Amino acid sequence: MNLPESAMLLRIHIGESDRYGDRPLYEAIVLKAREQQMAGATVLRGPMGFGRSSRLHTAKILRLSEDLPIVVELIDSEESIRRFLPLLQDMVGSGLVTLEKVQVISYGDAQQP
Repeated sequence: MNLPESAMLLRIHIGESDRYGDRPLYEAIVLKAREQQMAGATVLRGPMGFGRSSRLHTAKILRLSEDLPIVVELIDSEESIRRFLPLLQDMVGSGLVTLEKVQVISYGDAQQP
């Protein structure tokens, strides 16, 4: 798959306990992106954060949270990202969704020496 030099980054901020059907929301988003043959997706788990409610979510031992921050990042062409947005809206009830333009420097397999 080729990825244009000028691409889009879709970033979705959700909670670890958010669900879509019978699976974690972050997993459902990545599987849907793969089904749509998007260029790539990464799930990042944050040790600490807060959102609109200002409720603190932390992995500190004294305040063990079962709802740590999760960020799902998807990178693809602007066209592919825009096609994915309606599917995403049906999945994400609450959370923060952002878009930004990115410049792709490299995408593909590392060359063997």
